[in-house]
Amino acid sequence: MDAPILTDQPYALLDPVEPGIARVLARNPSAFTYTGTQSYLVGDAEVAVIDPGPAEAEHVAALVAAVGGRPVVAIVCTHTHRDHSPAARPLAQATGAPIIGCAPLALDEVGPRADVSFDGDYVPDRVLSDGEGIVVDGHELTAVATPGHTSNHLCYAYRGALLTGDHVMGWSTTVVVPPDGDMADYMASLDKLRGREDRIYYPAHGPAVIKPQQLVRGMIGHRMQRERQILRLVGEGRETVAAIVTGAYPGLDQRLVPAAGGTVLAHLVDLERRGIVRTSGETWTRL
Repeated sequence: MDAPILTDQPYALLDPVEPGIARVLARNPSAFTYTGTQSYLVGDAEVAVIDPGPAEAEHVAALVAAVGGRPVVAIVCTHTHRDHSPAARPLAQATGAPIIGCAPLALDEVGPRADVSFDGDYVPDRVLSDGEGIVVDGHELTAVATPGHTSNHLCYAYRGALLTGDHVMGWSTTVVVPPDGDMADYMASLDKLRGREDRIYYPAHGPAVIKPQQLVRGMIGHRMQRERQILRLVGEGRETVAAIVTGAYPGLDQRLVPAAGGTVLAHLVDLERRGIVRTSGETWTRL
């Protein structure tokens, strides 16, 4: 979560990344989005737009220009954070394409987020379940359910590539913040990807992942190491989330402290469910 933000980027331009897949980068760089949200266009004669991104006029206009009058089979969202799904509505109005993909969330059941807020106006025309898909330019675009970062997160497989949204990114670990974010779900989703044979990952933020299985194994190991560290710190008397963050993330950028606290809490909630720790108010102790 501490990579530098690079602002000299090809914003608002169609950038081919491989035959049949191109990206358009939104001008919304931050500590959580890196250089910005990458909206992907898959297909040639006809396209689907994956993660249309923020509803910013420049970005929506760039997506319309990138489509270039081609039929748009669908506008597809991985999840409903405001840097991923809001542009679906104006893009649908501009192209006539349906909004397809992840389910909406019941926002009254979702607590405050440390990174970005949810898109409460997201209304899909069709929700895809795990393994369901649509045909784009003669190839199947298939949903891969990957809850954890959010409960409604989907990745999408297309021609051997996996568009991973925020589930797996090469530049940063993924923020998992309760109550909607769930560490047990996230770890199960990582394990699910470990069992797949995708040749490359295209995240919504940051560069492509050219050795995806190696990265996923490393991410699983990192999360397990973080869990052990949290348990050790609790055993040493650091029994609040704030105290654990101080011990586990020395020198952390203050902008990222709330996100780190959310991830620590996600680990603690998972450990509590497994009967390893317990909580009393804001205090956590080992059993």
